[in-house]
Amino acid sequence: MYKKMLGVAIIVVLAGIVLFNYVQKKEDSVLDTPNSNISDEMNAKGGMITSKKKGETLEVGNPAPDFELNTLSGDKLTLTDLRGKKVILNFWATWCPPCREEMPEMEKFYNDAKSDVEIVAVNLTNSEKNEEDVKEYIDKYGYTYPVPLDGKGKVRNTYQVIAVPTTYFIDEEGKIIKIHPGPMNYELMEETIEAM
Repeated sequence: MYKKMLGVAIIVVLAGIVLFNYVQKKEDSVLDTPNSNISDEMNAKGGMITSKKKGETLEVGNPAPDFELNTLSGDKLTLTDLRGKKVILNFWATWCPPCREEMPEMEKFYNDAKSDVEIVAVNLTNSEKNEEDVKEYIDKYGYTYPVPLDGKGKVRNTYQVIAVPTTYFIDEEGKIIKIHPGPMNYELMEETIEAM
């Protein structure tokens, strides 16, 4: 009986994620303007997202797009302000089980490597019930890395995040070194950062 209930719960969560992504994609297509420079083309591995203008592709080796967001602590965070540090740019939501699974690993890695590495966990706030839920979740588990709030989904759209969690590893010069869809663990972060 317990296994059946667990199976049903997993199916419901997965269906919710698929539905969220479908609704978000529909919403994005309505909001896109004819002058948008982002196309819908991407390779099967999720390692490259193509732009219509030459030199503006969101792929490994190219500059990570800059953004400015307010964090949960009320500070402004700009990606270019982090130049000179390696950055793990993570997109997540409180309702996402794989996101919740990787966050303790991110916190441990952040505490061990924060003199050389910055972890930035962008919350897809427009997919949350409210901002207060995000704050309560972060406070409950004591996560200390910066949590910018993407309330309008603009940064999510810029980075073409289709599923969460999705993580971009960015070098000291601001170039994308790796795009990782799915949850991370400590070893993956350590290996990727060491290879940069």
